[in-house]
Formats: sequence, C-alpha cells, structure tokens
Amino acid sequence: MMRKALARQRLVACTLFAALAFNAPLLWLFDTAVAVFGVPLVFLYVFGIWAAVIAVLAWVVEVGHR
Repeated sequence: MMRKALARQRLVACTLFAALAFNAPLLWLFDTAVAVFGVPLVFLYVFGIWAAVIAVLAWVVEVGHR
C-alpha cells in the first residue's frame, strides 16, 4: 500500500512539473533566434521536456507494479 501511495505522489509531482515547464513564461525564455543544428531552441525545449516527462511517467508506472 505504501508503494502505491509513493507512486501516486510521484505522478502528481511529475504532472505539476510538466504544467510548470510548459507554462508560457518559461516557453518565452527559450523563444529566441538561437538554433541548435538548425532546430529552434524552443522546439528542443518543448520536445525534450515532453520526452523526459513521458520517460519519468513510464518509470513510475513500471516501478509501481513491482
């Protein structure tokens, strides 16, 4: 039961992190004319955070089943 509560807390924390990371003021910080390998920095930020959130959620769900 304790493991389930910990998994739920981690899922809530990850959701709150994603909501803050995709907030407009943070997106504006990365919305510059800088490009890395021809890709605008804001796209790298959005897709990098998106991939990280999915990876963390998958990890939490998999660890929660054990």
